[in-house]
Order: sequence, then structure tokens, then C-alpha cells
Amino acid sequence: MRNTRTKLFTISRIVAICLLFFTGINALVAGFLFIIDPSGQSIGMSTSYLSNSPFNNFLIPGITLFIVNGLMNIVTAILCLKNYKHYSSWISIQGLLLSGWILIQVLFVRDFNVLHFSMLMIGFVLIFLGTTIKNQLKKE
Repeated sequence: MRNTRTKLFTISRIVAICLLFFTGINALVAGFLFIIDPSGQSIGMSTSYLSNSPFNNFLIPGITLFIVNGLMNIVTAILCLKNYKHYSSWISIQGLLLSGWILIQVLFVRDFNVLHFSMLMIGFVLIFLGTTIKNQLKKE
């Protein structure tokens, strides 16, 4: 039984780290592109996509994306790699932030596409993995 728990713990941790890096790197790139070109044209977006949101361009969303879903996911992945004491909570927090980001974005832009669905699912998986890892750590 202990061997099964150890495998579950290891797999959960590896998947969480991979998802954090994947999400973080993508958010850094997209956020950076929005910051340097707030019109969104460099990545095929138009400010008309924001017509139902409080934003006139992608600068503030880009900065937020870069920091919250970019830098913070990368930092959390590094905390996981270094076995920081509370890294499991940080995984769940990043899942909540990503899920919240997507839900708010969907409300603002009034659109739900495959990318939104994928990122929302990653957010939910991160919440689940953070909780699973935390429970496994309590049992040790």
C-alpha cells in the first residue's frame, strides 16, 4: 500500500510541476506580447475582443497574465522542485487563480473556446493535485 501511495505522490508531483511550467511559460510569452503590443495584433487579436470588458487594450490583462499566471506558476513549480514546506498549497492556489482568471475572462469577453476550456481544466487539475499532494504529505 505504501508503494502505491508513493507512486501516486510522485506522479501527482511530476504532473503538477509540468502543468505549472507549461502554463507559466505560455502565460509569460502571451503576457509579454500583450505588454509590448497592447493592440494584440502581434498575436492575431483585436481590441474589439475586449468590447464588453473594462479594458480598451491588452496592457493591463497582459501585465496580470504575465505576473499571476506566468511568474507565479514558474515560482510555484520551482517551490515544488525544491520541496518547499507548503508547496502543495501553492499548487492549489495557482489552480484557483488560473480557474478564476479564465472564468472572469469568459465573462468579460463573452466567449468560451477550446483554449478557455483547456486552461480551466488545467486549473481544476492543479487544485486537485495540490489537495492530493497535501493529503499524501499529511499521511507521512
